[in-house]
Amino acid sequence: MAMSQEHLDKMQLRQNYRNLWHTNLMNTISADTPYCCFALFCGPCVSYLLRKRALYDDMSRYTCCAGYMPCSGRCGESKCPELCLCTEVFLCFGNSVASTRFLLQDEFNIQTTKCDNCIIGFMFCLQQLACIFSIVACLVGSEELSEASQILNCFADMVYCTVCACMQVSKICYN
Repeated sequence: MAMSQEHLDKMQLRQNYRNLWHTNLMNTISADTPYCCFALFCGPCVSYLLRKRALYDDMSRYTCCAGYMPCSGRCGESKCPELCLCTEVFLCFGNSVASTRFLLQDEFNIQTTKCDNCIIGFMFCLQQLACIFSIVACLVGSEELSEASQILNCFADMVYCTVCACMQVSKICYN
């Protein structure tokens, strides 16, 4: 309970941060197109490199999901941090991207803009809508609904991958 209260306090504190990302999520593609493509097609590799950079290449500072998830510090990370980070970015990619973003926000007092929050919120809502749509299609058994569900899932996954890539590009543009 105390740990979750600590995270809630951090989230409220982030609203008062004064610094901004040098590039918001809307402009990341034009800010660094080659790196954005790299982040889109090899997201886990970029996530690995960015976390390592955020830790100043000091892997003794590594904690699973940067300490923002309940599993953090309980995975034996200190014994083999490189392997644990590699496992994190491949098995928990979304958490890895978000955790590195939170880590940088807390270290450099960087706030997320309202536009960025809307983009991230849209991504989450679309994923949830796609999940609900898939469940309904499964329950109803309609072929048309199942096809529409697959299209929505594809679109939601495309948005998810694009937003994650943009988040990673915005990370290379911090102070």
